[in-house]
Amino acid sequence: MATIAVLGTGLLGAGMVENLLNKGQTVRIWNRTREKLAPLVEKGAIACESPAECVKVASRVHLVLSEDSAVDAVIEQLRASLTDAVPVIDHTTNRPDKVSARFDALRGDGVRYVSTPVFMAPKHAREGSGMMMMSGPKQDADDLRTDLETMTGKLWHVGDRADLAAVFKLAGNSVYFAITGAIADVIAMGRNNNVDAEEMMKVFAEFKPGSGLHMVQKRIAGAGSGKASFEMTMAHKDARLMAEAAGDEHLFVLPAVIAALQRGIDAGHGKDDFAGFAKV
Repeated sequence: MATIAVLGTGLLGAGMVENLLNKGQTVRIWNRTREKLAPLVEKGAIACESPAECVKVASRVHLVLSEDSAVDAVIEQLRASLTDAVPVIDHTTNRPDKVSARFDALRGDGVRYVSTPVFMAPKHAREGSGMMMMSGPKQDADDLRTDLETMTGKLWHVGDRADLAAVFKLAGNSVYFAITGAIADVIAMGRNNNVDAEEMMKVFAEFKPGSGLHMVQKRIAGAGSGKASFEMTMAHKDARLMAEAAGDEHLFVLPAVIAALQRGIDAGHGKDDFAGFAKV
């Protein structure tokens, strides 16, 4: 079995470590907060005092850190002990431009840095489900696919551009956050009208807006170029009614949408398709 280094044992990293241990791998671990290592050591992981110690004799390195600054600091500390050609697989959610700069700098110095952000909760990490996205040379995906697919339900090589997976990760999270806020607004409307949350959600068992999600970009792009199927003025009226239906409940998404629709109307786009508010 391989010796694998995992640096960063928060909720996601700990789940990955458990997955690897359950598959009989030797796992060396490091975390800035030492207390987080103890439960994993009890399960068989080897705690290390430093990033440099952690990556010694490792056949691959996984980073599951907080953000770019932590990634840069940890890589700087481990580089002296990194064996040639050992991949440094970075699952951290990072800023795309910093991923691109990091990729160029490290690859130029012979470090095989691989940007591989994930759509995985800790439960998925333990189970080996969810999805990993990888960008950069396709050879990395070809070489690492067999190993990484034991850690995830799907490995998607998104393309050769080094920062593209980082862009996609932020895009996915942004939609997830927006949906969470929108559902909170739905629940608020229900609460103000004596309809509980589970009852409110029944509408989405019949009306499934997610099925048309892939068409939204085209609707935004085409807004204003032809006859509208849902005019911005009518959308603004509906959004206003939604906010009024929520009464004094706190809303997250609707106020921003109402304001954006009003800006579009004020700019003379009231008769255009409502989706045009996203580009006014």
